[in-house]
Amino acid sequence: MKNMLSAATWLNSEERKALLQKSDWRGLFEVFFTWGVIVASFALVIYFPHPLSYIAAWLIIGGRQLACSVILHDAGHFALFKSKGLNDFFGKWLGGYPVLSDLSAYRPYHNEHHIHTGTADDPDLLLTTGYPARLISMCRKFFRDLSGLTFIKTQSAFTLMQLGILEYNLGKKVTWIDKSKRTFKSTISNGFKNLSGPIIANLLIFAVLWVIGHPWLYLLWLVPLFSTFQLFIRIRSMAEHSMIADSGDPHTNTRTTYANPLERLLVAPHYVNYHAEHHLMMGVPPYNLPKMHEILLQKGFYEKGILEKGYVPLIRKAIVA
Repeated sequence: MKNMLSAATWLNSEERKALLQKSDWRGLFEVFFTWGVIVASFALVIYFPHPLSYIAAWLIIGGRQLACSVILHDAGHFALFKSKGLNDFFGKWLGGYPVLSDLSAYRPYHNEHHIHTGTADDPDLLLTTGYPARLISMCRKFFRDLSGLTFIKTQSAFTLMQLGILEYNLGKKVTWIDKSKRTFKSTISNGFKNLSGPIIANLLIFAVLWVIGHPWLYLLWLVPLFSTFQLFIRIRSMAEHSMIADSGDPHTNTRTTYANPLERLLVAPHYVNYHAEHHLMMGVPPYNLPKMHEILLQKGFYEKGILEKGYVPLIRKAIVA
């Protein structure tokens, strides 16, 4: 807890109360905007079948899959809707499950990241180390992301976690659960309980595409899941907590990055780029983060806090000759 910074340091009680106000309508807009863009991407290749259309859809759907993971993230904090039920439903079925993630396991795990940000106890620490990297190393990382190798590695580990064979960890740490604590029956039971949601969600996506006469378009969901989605996750992770001078200082262990419209479409959906604001007060709904940023900016938070002007300069900082 000592690593966390109190919001009261920078925001008075009236400001905190206003920023924490949630709107179910705004929450619905965030969710359905993402899925509307996904539908539009499928429509683009149906009505305008051209190599450039496929490339655009490959990029955009990968970005919207990242948006689904951000919906999962925000619902995990109960920050998207007023009610727990709506956060759980949309966080699972239109957030985590379509991109093969699990809200129930993610929520308590991610809370530990907020408590121990940047410390040795941060479960996500390994995701943000290794930068800046040499150009050849960064090219290898991007190649693994776009070729599907990252997906195969991470999804294999995730499946073992859901079966109860590995401890749940999204930060590259591998811890095997003692064989004496699991049985064949428990493994099957865990798999049915934890993997049925992602499987059903993806079957529903395929079924909808089949009903409209284009079942092959499911590949346009699957290929970005293997490739651009993985790349955009990496860029998001680099932006949020990598390349900082003092990981123990709660003012400077989290970065906010300005995003232009293209960056918001691909790597910074649902205002996730306002990450310093989110860490300062994680219950603030995403649609209130820009307002929170303006308040903090006026009060001088970023005289010490880390603010990056864009994702391209950030990636340049992550590469050394």
